[in-house]
Formats: sequence, structure tokens, C-alpha cells
Amino acid sequence: MLWPLVAVLGISWILSVFDMFMAVMRWVACGVFLLMGGLLIAHADAKIDKNSRLTRPGMWSGFVAGLIAILGNPKAVLFYIGVLPGFFDLRQITWVDVAVIIGVSTIIPLLGNLALAGFVGHLRGLITNPKTLRRINLVSGVLLIVVGVAIPFI
Repeated sequence: MLWPLVAVLGISWILSVFDMFMAVMRWVACGVFLLMGGLLIAHADAKIDKNSRLTRPGMWSGFVAGLIAILGNPKAVLFYIGVLPGFFDLRQITWVDVAVIIGVSTIIPLLGNLALAGFVGHLRGLITNPKTLRRINLVSGVLLIVVGVAIPFI
């Protein structure tokens, strides 16, 4: 919830000062998606690494590790800063719009993570299969590139 709010407020302030910033950010968003998609395709065969520091047992240790990972990740706010101007005119949004953006940005990943957690045992075997992981990375990379190409036309 924090990163989309920071992004919206930060970009709204910047847009009030620099009108041309919106056009630049649209192209930055385009570049971010193209780069992420290209990197996924280029590293489609990369294996998922295990990091034992993040696998301590217990619900609270997992929750705290996840919270720290999310709050300590500046890429998240950069993602929202790069993406939001491609979908919204941040000069004209209201507090209701900000609340909806934050709500959607919270609920969708939460539901996705809960579904993933529910199927983690089944998915672990499937996702660690090198052929399946390669397909997932290729499809994800292509979809990111499609979004990156579409942003200038939205």
C-alpha cells in the first residue's frame, strides 16, 4: 500500500512542477517493461536459487521476512513511478482515485500471493521443472514486451 501512494503523491507533485515529465515517464515505463521482458527471455533457462536465510520456519518469521523484503525494495516504488503515468493522468486524479489505485495495488498481489501459497506444494514441483520454468519465463517476457510496446499508444 505504501509504494503506490508514494508514487502517486511524488509524481503528482513533479507533474505540478514539470509538465513534460508525464511524456518522459510514459517512455520510461515503456523501457522498463521492454527491459524486464527482454531479461526474462534472455534468462529463461535460469534456475530458481534457494536462499536459506529467508526460509526460517514459522508464520511470523515468514511474514516479517516478506514485509522487510517488500518495504526495503526501492524497485517497487520505481515500478509504480514508471507504470502509473502510463495508465493514469496523475494531474487529474482525486483522493478517491488514489484510494482505488492503492486498494487494487494491494488486493491483487495479496490474492495472487494467497493463491500461490495455497498451491505452493503442487507448484514447487511444476515450477522447478526446467522446461516449465523456461516456458513461464518466455511467456512472461513476451507479455511484458507487449505491454511495453502498447504503453505509448494508450
